[in-house]
Amino acid sequence: MNVIDIGGRRELFWDDYMIDTDNTTATPFLHQPTKKELVLHLTMDWEGDGCDYYNIMKDGDLYRMYYLGWKMLNPSKTEHTGSDIKVCYAESRDGIHWTRPDLHIKNYDGDTNNNIILDREDGICNDFFAFKDENPKSTPAKKYKAVAEMPDGTLWSFISKDALHWKKFRLVSKKGHFDTLNVAFWDSLTNKYYCYIRDFHDNEETDEYSIRDIRVITSEDFREWTDPVRISFGDGAADYPLYTNNVTPYYRAPHIWTGFPTRYVQKPEWLPNFDDMPNPASRRLRSKIDPRLGITLTDCVFMSTRDGYNFHRFDEAWLTPGPETRWNWVYGNCYPACGMIETSTGEKDSDNELSMYCFEGKWTCQPSKLFRYTVRIDGFVSYHATFKPQILTTKPFTFKGSKLKINFATSAIGKIFIKILDKNGKEIEGFKSNEIFGDRVDREVKFEKSLAELHGKPIKLEFTMSDADIYSFIFED
Repeated sequence: MNVIDIGGRRELFWDDYMIDTDNTTATPFLHQPTKKELVLHLTMDWEGDGCDYYNIMKDGDLYRMYYLGWKMLNPSKTEHTGSDIKVCYAESRDGIHWTRPDLHIKNYDGDTNNNIILDREDGICNDFFAFKDENPKSTPAKKYKAVAEMPDGTLWSFISKDALHWKKFRLVSKKGHFDTLNVAFWDSLTNKYYCYIRDFHDNEETDEYSIRDIRVITSEDFREWTDPVRISFGDGAADYPLYTNNVTPYYRAPHIWTGFPTRYVQKPEWLPNFDDMPNPASRRLRSKIDPRLGITLTDCVFMSTRDGYNFHRFDEAWLTPGPETRWNWVYGNCYPACGMIETSTGEKDSDNELSMYCFEGKWTCQPSKLFRYTVRIDGFVSYHATFKPQILTTKPFTFKGSKLKINFATSAIGKIFIKILDKNGKEIEGFKSNEIFGDRVDREVKFEKSLAELHGKPIKLEFTMSDADIYSFIFED
């Protein structure tokens, strides 16, 4: 029987890595985000209706946001244009209030009072992703790095010493289709750079061709990169197009990476349902430019990985276009910003939550709107129990730490009891909790005996739950 050494790391229930499936009756539950307020209304002339591919960098106590300014349609809605793409910048101290400073870096219409940092003169084509390099070998002149597609369809890297003034650095790859948000970062656990890109593949079993997929390349020095490898969702996984990826290490458990790919759904033809949706005339106008601009829809799914190559993906949507308006249910919905920020709820005794961001307004000839969404910390997926008690049992593991803390939620009538078992599933005397109820991100679980007695010994956790969710656990000092 394999025993997992978790040390003092946080374990989440986004996959079945820690689950003893033979002794678990609770089931995984995917939680959708909650839409909050408008945080940016992008009304400047250089921004437009295609302000997409937002990505967020944490830099000390400052959050830096990069996004495209892009007028997708001309005013008559008869032409798709990308000739005026610019990379724009915003920043925030709390993840809720955002500003767009006048940077005086680029000239727009004879004026440098704008938040543009890169444009066509710099070779920017369709995307730009920036990150702060945590590699200890990184020099101050290259502390900030980025990747972007060039006009010839290749992917190049950029470097910066201040995160605002960027220099084109080196070719990253020619192998791929890079007109998406290509995501790169340094992983301290493997001491490598990872970059997730897009390409296409054919599925001869289903006679589907040119299916958009996600691939990964790696580098030890941000100079030489491996050939792309297509990520896997396991045998039998549905094979549908994924446009973006948004893969990044999760800040509370960096051995697990999250991903929020946008799913591309192109209907075979104009369907009667489109006439029943708001503003069908605008949809028909776009279809004259290119049929897919009228008949394609997009949503977003959630996935996670522990090795960077094999992903556990939920096929039910994590983010949908939502209630119909004249601005949504179009190709371009549900492209969440890459990055999440822990923010206050404003309630004195409440736990923080995660803020994420997504824009609306593509193809409308109206200024884009960026909205904040919230998610419970660790709360993308839980193991859920109905009112009738159900059990979650972990695989055997060893740990370090003197306290067990859990992220959980129950109803008023709901409850959780936790037992510590030996590796064979027998209860260990002195390690059964009292009844637990409430809703906390980090609640300490108390036992009669000290957890120090179990250090180095393989154990299992057994959660007996009623009308409750368990999101994560950690042993810490």
